[in-house]
Amino acid sequence: QVQLVESGGGLVQAGGSLRLSCAVSGRTFSSIAMGWFRQGPGKEREFVAAISQSGRTAYYAGSVKGRFTISRDNGKDTVYLQMNSLKPEDTAVYYCAGGSRDGETNPSNYDYWGQGTQVTVSS
Repeated sequence: QVQLVESGGGLVQAGGSLRLSCAVSGRTFSSIAMGWFRQGPGKEREFVAAISQSGRTAYYAGSVKGRFTISRDNGKDTVYLQMNSLKPEDTAVYYCAGGSRDGETNPSNYDYWGQGTQVTVSS
């Protein structure tokens, strides 16, 4: 049984920053490929970023590349999403996810999901 618990969401002005965290338990963290997804009102869940099991390779959606950074600390069993230069269109519920293969962008390829954390960016 793998559990993912997210934190760090909130309300921020456009141009501001937030850092999301996702703590993982129930399995050796270093064996899990991790990703971040988001879902805005009336939209499908979309890929944001992913990171390999080792943390050596990161993947980003074009809409966030250059603004967001995904990282992981295998010693703390935690994955992070640093979000800078936030825009109103970044407003969504953000979810962390775990899977068995590095770099997956389709949410159906992930096995474990966090509860989601709300990010709201005001204009």
